Amino acid sequence: MSDTIILETPRLILTMWDKGDAELIRQLHSTIETTRYLSGAAPWTLEKAEARLKSWFNEQARDGVTKYKMLRRDDGRFIGWAGFSRFEESERGEFELGYSIRREAWGNGYATEIAGALADWFFQRGFARQFIAFTHPENAASQRVLRKIGMQYRAPIVIDGVSGLSFQMSR
Repeated sequence: MSDTIILETPRLILTMWDKGDAELIRQLHSTIETTRYLSGAAPWTLEKAEARLKSWFNEQARDGVTKYKMLRRDDGRFIGWAGFSRFEESERGEFELGYSIRREAWGNGYATEIAGALADWFFQRGFARQFIAFTHPENAASQRVLRKIGMQYRAPIVIDGVSGLSFQMSR
């Protein structure tokens, strides 16, 4: 595990990735069930996971924030990723909140816990005055998470040819 703890909640730790973590990301996104709401809607290859990991290192270097490795505090087990990236398709270069959790950890409130903590962390550190998030129109669970943490529905959006719903939160 990286020594750099980014954020802690009662049950979770966000930490920076290690260079060899692509296989964890591939395993997380290895099924249709865990990728159906992501662009591409197909299981990830190791090459895709490696490219994503590289982009997260680059984002961290450029913006001081990225999507981080999420671990359970009690046993250090990898359960997903969460954090912020710049939404490049936005004229304003807005930050976008995102998270993904391993299937066996769904239904435990981890997404709400980490998303709420990240929102507070984001504003405390002054990255921007607002951020956005997206969900697939059929991803009711993620929409509930965004509303629970106080995000407001913004508008429909199309990303990589896929329709979605956008939300925003302001300081």
